[in-house]
Amino acid sequence: MLGFGASCSVEDVEPNQPLSQTATSNATATQDNHLAMGNPSAAGTSYSNYLVSKPQYVMSYNSYRGTPNWVSWHLSSAWVGTTPRQDDFRADTSLPSAFYRVQSSDYTGSGFDRGHNCPSADRTLTVADNSATFLMSNMIPQAGPNNQQTWAGLENYCRTLINVGNELYIIMGSYGKGGTGLNGYKETLAAGKVTVPNRIWKVIVVLPNGTGDVSRVTTSTRVIAVNTPNSTSISSTWGTYRTTVDAIEAATGYNILSNVSSTVQSTIEARVDNGPTQ
Repeated sequence: MLGFGASCSVEDVEPNQPLSQTATSNATATQDNHLAMGNPSAAGTSYSNYLVSKPQYVMSYNSYRGTPNWVSWHLSSAWVGTTPRQDDFRADTSLPSAFYRVQSSDYTGSGFDRGHNCPSADRTLTVADNSATFLMSNMIPQAGPNNQQTWAGLENYCRTLINVGNELYIIMGSYGKGGTGLNGYKETLAAGKVTVPNRIWKVIVVLPNGTGDVSRVTTSTRVIAVNTPNSTSISSTWGTYRTTVDAIEAATGYNILSNVSSTVQSTIEARVDNGPTQ
């Protein structure tokens, strides 16, 4: 399996300290490399670990599961504007012709949401950017409360961080088989073409706006790692599900922050975030 690694960090302060609303960076926010922190699964041309690079995000796609293994994206205020939600869910015709191209209708009546990996609200600068998040290659079958409450809360929190002078590197992924949606437990949709994941995770690295991002990740950089069950029986409080990057790597086999120095990785990937959640 493949996984993703991202982390969100506020400022280069002592680890897990509350975000200051005043001591933010004066640097101009920019749009940066989605894989700056690394390619977690060394994605390439394998049908189970296929690298897909788009202007808005990069993913490892698994044609056998009909979902991404992980999606990685950079988030700063430079990605956010006033474009409305496009809601144009559709097949990703850029995938190789040998792949089954998941249709929006494959989720119809399943009891699972078409759950975004890279969120619509993280890409509102242009219509093209927002529309790209509605490709079905960016979706997983996600239990409604998980998607609409727990993950929505975490996504909203990340956007509050960019509003006070930070940039984030976010990696979201899923693994395992079988989840519980509104119609009960299911392992696949679309006659087996789409796998329902058992666990859904995210890693967020938080940095003040600036340049040379990988070199600025230190042992005091805030990294948030979350791993949730894909179930309707889930707390709406995402902080409940905080874990370590190390634990997610152990479950997925990925090397999530592979471009960060090994010395720094050993510290930040072993730590459970206990910072603010809103």
